[in-house]
Amino acid sequence: MPHGDEFQIHIQPLNIRRIRSETTVPKGYIRLAGSKYIFSEIDIFLPTLNEGKIVRSSVCKIRQWAANKGEKIGKEITQRLHKISVARKPFEKVFYPGPILVGVLNITPDSFHDGGKYLTLDAAIRRGKLLRSEGASILEVGGESSRPGAEPVSEKTELRRILPVIKELSKDDNLISVDTRRPEVMDAALEAGARIVNDITALSSPGAVETIIKANAYAIIMHMQGVPKTMQRAPKYDFAPYEILCYLENRIIACEKAGLSHERILVDPGVGFGKSDSHNFAILNSIASFHGTGCGVMIGISHKSFIGRAGKTSIYAERLSGTIAATLNAMEQGVQFHRVHNVKEIKQAMVISEKIFSAK
Repeated sequence: MPHGDEFQIHIQPLNIRRIRSETTVPKGYIRLAGSKYIFSEIDIFLPTLNEGKIVRSSVCKIRQWAANKGEKIGKEITQRLHKISVARKPFEKVFYPGPILVGVLNITPDSFHDGGKYLTLDAAIRRGKLLRSEGASILEVGGESSRPGAEPVSEKTELRRILPVIKELSKDDNLISVDTRRPEVMDAALEAGARIVNDITALSSPGAVETIIKANAYAIIMHMQGVPKTMQRAPKYDFAPYEILCYLENRIIACEKAGLSHERILVDPGVGFGKSDSHNFAILNSIASFHGTGCGVMIGISHKSFIGRAGKTSIYAERLSGTIAATLNAMEQGVQFHRVHNVKEIKQAMVISEKIFSAK
């Protein structure tokens, strides 16, 4: 087993399986945050000078080992196991454990999947209401494309695109998330009726965290290597899942020090944002590691380019089946929030998965 104070420990649940709600958790397993998912093994992520190292063991052996270690490491492991299993408060109006669908509504001319479709207010409102009726618990409105190669737009343009849509949709008690990296836009969107901010820069801009706190709002913090215009040119990691997890945990710590509780934060590893295809698949294979942050986990994989490359299609509309496959895999690792374009189809796949599991 690992030892030494030099290790920064991150825990990834393994051997996850779904159980019925009334089933007693078997000995040697831990339940994920009150959900139907339990796990019996753990990967401990350890840093070395040049690469990541993983040590794998059962929950029971990890607990025994932690109890016999020095106070620092033993306490850290115990706390991380507790973060995975402790019941979580609702994320605004949304209750755990999910799965919870976040419907994407881009008010942009150049977003990779739906750019240009919802530029008029009437079209955007119709689309938002449709996503809601199809099963989206959260509507996410964005006014600046963050696709690879995208040019930034002005704050004025971003506000002009999104504020009328947020004001109208929030009238019907829809839960609105605003996709923006600018504190000034966050502030205006929250004033207009949004309750969640999804920031691809993880609230790293001066004043961003304070804006969320002032509005008593919620946040989604995402990892991105580089900026949208150049992030896909040559992304590089020694061990992507571990490095991304470290970054997000450091951002959570910074947010909590500023006064924003981790219960008001979701984490998103940022698939496709400064990652190669191999990085993306490594993240999806290790997505359960992000439960160790104690925050809810969101994944945004809908119709992304890596699905097209793996599935040998350059047509966005032909990536739905790959999106469903990746989404169901994330769901089976306990991911609670799923940011998608095709709410109806993803919802149906999730319902059928649950029906099959629940059949007696």
